[in-house]
Amino acid sequence: MSQNNKTLTVVLLVVLVIGFQCPVQTPGRPESKVIPNEFHLVASENLEYTQPSIVYGRTDVMTITPWLAPVVWEGTFNPDLLDSIYKPKNITIAATVFAVGKYIRFLKDFLETAEQHFFVDFTVHIYVFTDRPKEVPKVKMAPGRKLEVRSVPSSKRWQEISARRMELIQTLIKEKLQDHVDYIFCLDVDSKFHGRWGTESLGGLVAVVHPGYYRDDRRRFPYERRPQSKAYVALGHGDFYYCGGAFGGLLQEVYQLAKTCRTNFEEDAKNGIEAAWQEESHLNRYMWINKPSKVLSPEYLWQDFKPRNPEVGIIRFSGVVKNYADIRPNA
Repeated sequence: MSQNNKTLTVVLLVVLVIGFQCPVQTPGRPESKVIPNEFHLVASENLEYTQPSIVYGRTDVMTITPWLAPVVWEGTFNPDLLDSIYKPKNITIAATVFAVGKYIRFLKDFLETAEQHFFVDFTVHIYVFTDRPKEVPKVKMAPGRKLEVRSVPSSKRWQEISARRMELIQTLIKEKLQDHVDYIFCLDVDSKFHGRWGTESLGGLVAVVHPGYYRDDRRRFPYERRPQSKAYVALGHGDFYYCGGAFGGLLQEVYQLAKTCRTNFEEDAKNGIEAAWQEESHLNRYMWINKPSKVLSPEYLWQDFKPRNPEVGIIRFSGVVKNYADIRPNA
Protein backbone atom coordinates (compact mmCIF):
# COMPACT_ATOMS: atom_id res chain seq x y z
CA MET A 1 0.00 0.00 0.00
CA SER A 2 1.36 3.44 -0.92
CA GLN A 3 1.82 6.25 1.59
CA ASN A 4 -1.00 8.19 -0.11
CA ASN A 5 -3.43 5.30 0.30
CA LYS A 6 -2.50 4.94 3.95
CA THR A 7 -3.21 8.61 4.53
CA LEU A 8 -6.58 8.37 2.80
CA THR A 9 -7.61 5.42 4.97
CA VAL A 10 -6.84 7.31 8.16
CA VAL A 11 -8.82 10.34 7.00
CA LEU A 12 -11.86 8.23 6.21
CA LEU A 13 -11.76 6.57 9.61
CA VAL A 14 -11.62 9.93 11.33
CA VAL A 15 -14.66 11.12 9.38
CA LEU A 16 -16.60 8.01 10.37
CA VAL A 17 -15.81 8.39 14.06
CA ILE A 18 -16.76 12.05 14.03
CA GLY A 19 -19.99 11.18 12.21
CA PHE A 20 -21.04 8.74 14.89
CA GLN A 21 -20.64 11.39 17.57
CA CYS A 22 -22.71 14.06 15.82
CA PRO A 23 -26.34 14.70 16.73
CA VAL A 24 -29.06 13.20 14.55
CA GLN A 25 -31.56 15.69 13.14
CA THR A 26 -34.91 14.24 12.14
CA PRO A 27 -36.31 15.95 9.01
CA GLY A 28 -38.91 18.48 10.09
CA ARG A 29 -37.75 18.48 13.71
CA PRO A 30 -37.07 21.89 15.29
CA GLU A 31 -33.48 22.56 16.33
CA SER A 32 -34.48 22.48 20.00
CA LYS A 33 -35.41 18.82 19.64
CA VAL A 34 -32.16 17.54 18.13
CA ILE A 35 -31.52 14.11 19.65
CA PRO A 36 -27.96 13.05 20.38
CA ASN A 37 -26.98 9.90 18.54
CA GLU A 38 -27.99 6.79 20.48
CA PHE A 39 -24.30 5.91 20.90
CA HIS A 40 -23.66 9.12 22.86
CA LEU A 41 -24.75 8.18 26.37
CA VAL A 42 -24.03 10.66 29.16
CA ALA A 43 -24.38 9.36 32.73
CA SER A 44 -24.70 11.27 35.98
CA GLU A 45 -21.40 11.44 37.86
CA ASN A 46 -23.26 11.24 41.18
CA LEU A 47 -25.10 7.98 40.52
CA GLU A 48 -23.69 4.99 42.40
CA TYR A 49 -24.23 1.51 41.00
CA THR A 50 -22.71 -1.96 41.05
CA GLN A 51 -19.45 -2.28 39.15
CA PRO A 52 -20.05 -3.96 35.76
CA SER A 53 -18.02 -7.02 34.78
CA ILE A 54 -16.95 -8.23 31.36
CA VAL A 55 -16.13 -11.72 32.62
CA TYR A 56 -19.27 -12.48 34.62
CA GLY A 57 -22.88 -12.30 33.49
CA ARG A 58 -25.54 -14.38 31.83
CA THR A 59 -24.17 -17.41 30.02
CA ASP A 60 -27.46 -19.26 29.45
CA VAL A 61 -28.63 -16.98 26.63
CA MET A 62 -27.24 -14.95 23.74
CA THR A 63 -26.74 -11.35 24.82
CA ILE A 64 -25.28 -9.95 21.59
CA THR A 65 -26.04 -10.77 17.96
CA PRO A 66 -23.44 -11.55 15.26
CA TRP A 67 -23.87 -7.95 14.01
CA LEU A 68 -23.15 -6.68 17.55
CA ALA A 69 -26.67 -5.61 18.54
CA PRO A 70 -27.50 -6.11 22.24
CA VAL A 71 -30.09 -8.76 23.11
CA VAL A 72 -31.96 -7.52 26.17
CA TRP A 73 -32.69 -10.03 28.94
CA GLU A 74 -33.26 -9.59 32.64
CA GLY A 75 -29.85 -9.27 34.26
CA THR A 76 -28.14 -7.64 31.28
CA PHE A 77 -28.83 -3.97 32.13
CA ASN A 78 -29.00 -1.52 35.01
CA PRO A 79 -32.40 0.24 34.91
CA ASP A 80 -31.40 3.10 37.22
CA LEU A 81 -28.30 3.85 35.19
CA LEU A 82 -30.21 3.80 31.90
CA ASP A 83 -32.98 6.02 33.25
CA SER A 84 -30.40 8.53 34.50
CA ILE A 85 -28.93 8.67 30.99
CA TYR A 86 -32.19 9.13 29.10
CA LYS A 87 -34.16 11.29 31.54
CA PRO A 88 -32.14 14.48 30.86
CA LYS A 89 -32.73 14.06 27.11
CA ASN A 90 -36.41 14.94 27.70
CA ILE A 91 -37.51 12.32 25.17
CA THR A 92 -41.07 11.59 24.10
CA ILE A 93 -42.18 8.03 23.38
CA ALA A 94 -45.24 7.21 21.28
CA ALA A 95 -47.07 3.90 21.26
CA THR A 96 -49.63 2.74 18.72
CA VAL A 97 -52.29 0.14 19.44
CA PHE A 98 -55.10 -1.12 17.21
CA ALA A 99 -58.41 -1.97 18.89
CA VAL A 100 -60.63 -2.83 15.92
CA GLY A 101 -63.85 -4.81 16.20
CA LYS A 102 -64.11 -7.06 19.24
CA TYR A 103 -60.45 -6.41 20.09
CA ILE A 104 -61.71 -3.32 21.91
CA ARG A 105 -62.33 -5.60 24.90
CA PHE A 106 -58.56 -5.88 25.52
CA LEU A 107 -57.88 -2.15 25.54
CA LYS A 108 -58.64 -1.43 29.20
CA ASP A 109 -56.12 -3.96 30.52
CA PHE A 110 -53.55 -2.79 27.97
CA LEU A 111 -53.87 0.86 28.99
CA GLU A 112 -54.05 0.27 32.74
CA THR A 113 -51.00 -1.99 32.80
CA ALA A 114 -49.11 0.40 30.49
CA GLU A 115 -49.59 3.07 33.14
CA GLN A 116 -47.94 0.78 35.67
CA HIS A 117 -45.00 -0.49 33.60
CA PHE A 118 -44.44 1.19 30.19
CA PHE A 119 -41.86 4.01 30.37
CA VAL A 120 -43.02 5.13 33.81
CA ASP A 121 -42.08 8.77 34.58
CA PHE A 122 -41.40 9.56 30.91
CA THR A 123 -43.49 11.53 28.43
CA VAL A 124 -45.67 8.98 26.63
CA HIS A 125 -48.33 9.51 23.96
CA ILE A 126 -50.55 6.51 23.17
CA TYR A 127 -52.49 6.46 19.91
CA VAL A 128 -55.47 4.11 19.79
CA PHE A 129 -56.80 3.18 16.34
CA THR A 130 -60.35 1.88 16.58
CA ASP A 131 -63.67 1.63 14.76
CA ARG A 132 -65.45 1.94 18.12
CA PRO A 133 -64.24 5.25 19.56
CA LYS A 134 -67.19 5.52 21.95
CA GLU A 135 -66.13 2.28 23.65
CA VAL A 136 -62.58 3.41 24.46
CA PRO A 137 -62.31 3.12 28.27
CA LYS A 138 -61.49 6.04 30.51
CA VAL A 139 -58.14 5.35 32.13
CA LYS A 140 -56.45 7.74 34.52
CA MET A 141 -53.04 8.68 33.16
CA ALA A 142 -50.08 10.19 34.98
CA PRO A 143 -48.87 13.73 34.20
CA GLY A 144 -46.96 13.86 30.92
CA ARG A 145 -48.90 10.94 29.47
CA LYS A 146 -51.84 11.23 27.12
CA LEU A 147 -54.16 9.17 24.96
CA GLU A 148 -55.43 10.07 21.50
CA VAL A 149 -58.16 8.11 19.70
CA ARG A 150 -58.02 7.86 15.91
CA SER A 151 -61.00 6.42 14.04
CA VAL A 152 -60.48 3.75 11.39
CA PRO A 153 -63.02 1.75 9.37
CA SER A 154 -63.94 -1.77 10.41
CA SER A 155 -63.21 -4.79 8.22
CA LYS A 156 -64.73 -8.16 7.42
CA ARG A 157 -61.31 -9.84 7.32
CA TRP A 158 -58.82 -9.71 10.18
CA GLN A 159 -56.03 -10.07 7.62
CA GLU A 160 -57.00 -6.68 6.15
CA ILE A 161 -56.93 -5.09 9.60
CA SER A 162 -53.42 -6.46 10.08
CA ALA A 163 -52.29 -5.33 6.65
CA ARG A 164 -53.50 -1.74 7.13
CA ARG A 165 -51.40 -1.16 10.21
CA MET A 166 -48.21 -0.28 8.38
CA GLU A 167 -50.00 2.30 6.24
CA LEU A 168 -51.62 3.91 9.27
CA ILE A 169 -48.37 3.97 11.24
CA GLN A 170 -46.55 5.55 8.30
CA THR A 171 -49.25 8.22 7.96
CA LEU A 172 -49.32 8.94 11.70
CA ILE A 173 -45.56 9.52 11.81
CA LYS A 174 -45.56 11.73 8.73
CA GLU A 175 -48.58 13.86 9.59
CA LYS A 176 -48.56 13.97 13.39
CA LEU A 177 -45.42 12.83 15.16
CA GLN A 178 -42.31 13.98 13.35
CA ASP A 179 -42.04 17.32 15.14
CA HIS A 180 -42.44 16.19 18.74
CA VAL A 181 -41.84 12.44 19.19
CA ASP A 182 -38.45 10.72 19.42
CA TYR A 183 -39.22 6.99 19.69
CA ILE A 184 -42.24 4.92 18.77
CA PHE A 185 -43.35 1.40 19.68
CA CYS A 186 -46.11 -0.48 17.85
CA LEU A 187 -47.84 -2.95 20.15
CA ASP A 188 -50.67 -5.47 20.02
CA VAL A 189 -53.77 -4.59 22.04
CA ASP A 190 -54.56 -8.18 23.06
CA SER A 191 -51.62 -8.02 25.44
CA LYS A 192 -50.82 -6.63 28.86
CA PHE A 193 -47.78 -5.46 30.81
CA HIS A 194 -46.51 -7.33 33.86
CA GLY A 195 -43.11 -5.75 34.44
CA ARG A 196 -40.85 -2.89 33.48
CA TRP A 197 -40.61 -1.92 29.80
CA GLY A 198 -38.39 1.14 29.71
CA THR A 199 -35.20 2.77 28.51
CA GLU A 200 -33.40 -0.54 28.09
CA SER A 201 -35.58 -1.06 25.00
CA LEU A 202 -34.55 2.15 23.22
CA GLY A 203 -32.56 1.87 20.01
CA GLY A 204 -32.48 2.79 16.35
CA LEU A 205 -34.52 -0.16 15.07
CA VAL A 206 -35.88 -2.46 17.77
CA ALA A 207 -37.23 -5.98 17.25
CA VAL A 208 -38.73 -8.53 19.64
CA VAL A 209 -37.88 -12.22 19.24
CA HIS A 210 -41.04 -14.33 18.91
CA PRO A 211 -41.57 -16.57 21.97
CA GLY A 212 -42.93 -19.40 19.84
CA TYR A 213 -39.82 -19.93 17.74
CA TYR A 214 -36.76 -18.64 19.59
CA ARG A 215 -35.50 -22.15 20.38
CA ASP A 216 -36.14 -23.50 16.86
CA ASP A 217 -33.90 -23.98 13.87
CA ARG A 218 -34.60 -21.25 11.31
CA ARG A 219 -35.84 -23.82 8.81
CA ARG A 220 -38.95 -24.03 11.01
CA PHE A 221 -39.58 -20.28 11.10
CA PRO A 222 -42.92 -19.38 9.43
CA TYR A 223 -41.32 -16.98 6.95
CA GLU A 224 -43.00 -16.34 3.61
CA ARG A 225 -41.38 -19.00 1.39
CA ARG A 226 -42.81 -18.11 -2.04
CA PRO A 227 -40.19 -16.33 -4.18
CA GLN A 228 -42.98 -14.37 -5.90
CA SER A 229 -43.69 -12.48 -2.66
CA LYS A 230 -41.86 -9.34 -1.56
CA ALA A 231 -41.77 -10.92 1.93
CA TYR A 232 -39.78 -13.94 0.68
CA VAL A 233 -37.04 -15.42 2.85
CA ALA A 234 -35.38 -18.54 1.47
CA LEU A 235 -34.68 -21.68 3.46
CA GLY A 236 -31.34 -21.38 5.19
CA HIS A 237 -31.65 -17.60 5.53
CA GLY A 238 -32.85 -15.32 8.30
CA ASP A 239 -31.64 -14.58 11.82
CA PHE A 240 -34.54 -14.79 14.26
CA TYR A 241 -38.30 -14.85 13.84
CA TYR A 242 -39.55 -11.49 15.08
CA CYS A 243 -42.96 -10.55 16.48
CA GLY A 244 -45.30 -8.41 14.45
CA GLY A 245 -47.01 -7.53 17.74
CA ALA A 246 -44.15 -5.50 19.18
CA PHE A 247 -41.51 -3.46 17.38
CA GLY A 248 -40.22 0.09 17.44
CA GLY A 249 -37.26 2.43 17.59
CA LEU A 250 -36.36 5.93 16.49
CA LEU A 251 -39.15 7.67 14.63
CA GLN A 252 -37.30 7.84 11.30
CA GLU A 253 -36.34 4.15 11.46
CA VAL A 254 -39.88 2.96 12.11
CA TYR A 255 -41.16 5.28 9.39
CA GLN A 256 -38.84 3.65 6.87
CA LEU A 257 -39.86 0.17 8.03
CA ALA A 258 -43.57 0.98 7.77
CA LYS A 259 -43.16 2.63 4.37
CA THR A 260 -41.20 -0.30 2.94
CA CYS A 261 -43.53 -2.96 4.35
CA ARG A 262 -46.56 -1.07 3.07
CA THR A 263 -45.05 -0.71 -0.42
CA ASN A 264 -44.11 -4.38 -0.55
CA PHE A 265 -47.53 -5.46 0.70
CA GLU A 266 -49.25 -3.39 -1.98
CA GLU A 267 -46.95 -4.83 -4.64
CA ASP A 268 -47.87 -8.34 -3.50
CA ALA A 269 -51.55 -7.44 -3.61
CA LYS A 270 -51.22 -6.29 -7.22
CA ASN A 271 -49.81 -9.73 -8.03
CA GLY A 272 -52.55 -11.58 -6.14
CA ILE A 273 -50.29 -12.62 -3.25
CA GLU A 274 -50.96 -12.34 0.48
CA ALA A 275 -47.91 -13.17 2.61
CA ALA A 276 -48.24 -16.05 5.05
CA TRP A 277 -48.53 -13.79 8.12
CA GLN A 278 -49.36 -10.47 6.45
CA GLU A 279 -47.44 -7.56 8.03
CA GLU A 280 -45.40 -9.88 10.25
CA SER A 281 -44.00 -11.63 7.18
CA HIS A 282 -43.03 -8.33 5.59
CA LEU A 283 -41.53 -7.11 8.87
CA ASN A 284 -39.37 -10.24 9.12
CA ARG A 285 -38.14 -9.78 5.55
CA TYR A 286 -37.30 -6.13 6.29
CA MET A 287 -35.43 -6.91 9.51
CA TRP A 288 -33.45 -9.71 7.90
CA ILE A 289 -31.98 -7.17 5.48
CA ASN A 290 -32.08 -4.11 7.75
CA LYS A 291 -30.64 -5.52 10.97
CA PRO A 292 -32.18 -4.28 14.23
CA SER A 293 -29.79 -2.25 16.37
CA LYS A 294 -31.37 -3.73 19.49
CA VAL A 295 -33.13 -7.08 19.94
CA LEU A 296 -35.54 -7.63 22.82
CA SER A 297 -35.81 -11.14 24.25
CA PRO A 298 -39.13 -13.01 24.48
CA GLU A 299 -39.62 -11.38 27.88
CA TYR A 300 -41.05 -8.49 25.85
CA LEU A 301 -43.89 -10.46 24.26
CA TRP A 302 -44.49 -13.83 25.88
CA GLN A 303 -47.60 -15.94 25.27
CA ASP A 304 -49.81 -16.54 28.29
CA PHE A 305 -50.74 -20.06 27.19
CA LYS A 306 -47.07 -21.12 27.26
CA PRO A 307 -45.25 -22.29 30.40
CA ARG A 308 -42.29 -20.07 31.17
CA ASN A 309 -38.94 -21.51 30.10
CA PRO A 310 -36.04 -21.44 32.63
CA GLU A 311 -34.13 -18.65 30.84
CA VAL A 312 -37.14 -16.32 31.00
CA GLY A 313 -36.67 -14.80 34.44
CA ILE A 314 -39.45 -12.24 34.04
CA ILE A 315 -42.38 -11.67 31.71
CA ARG A 316 -42.67 -7.98 30.91
CA PHE A 317 -45.40 -8.04 28.25
CA SER A 318 -47.54 -10.92 27.06
CA GLY A 319 -50.32 -11.86 24.70
CA VAL A 320 -53.39 -12.92 26.66
CA VAL A 321 -55.29 -16.15 26.11
CA LYS A 322 -58.28 -15.65 23.81
CA ASN A 323 -60.70 -17.44 21.53
CA TYR A 324 -59.84 -16.31 18.01
CA ALA A 325 -63.11 -17.65 16.62
CA ASP A 326 -64.94 -15.27 18.93
CA ILE A 327 -62.97 -12.08 18.26
CA ARG A 328 -61.72 -12.33 14.67
CA PRO A 329 -63.94 -11.85 11.63
CA ASN A 330 -63.57 -14.77 9.17
CA ALA A 331 -61.46 -16.68 11.76
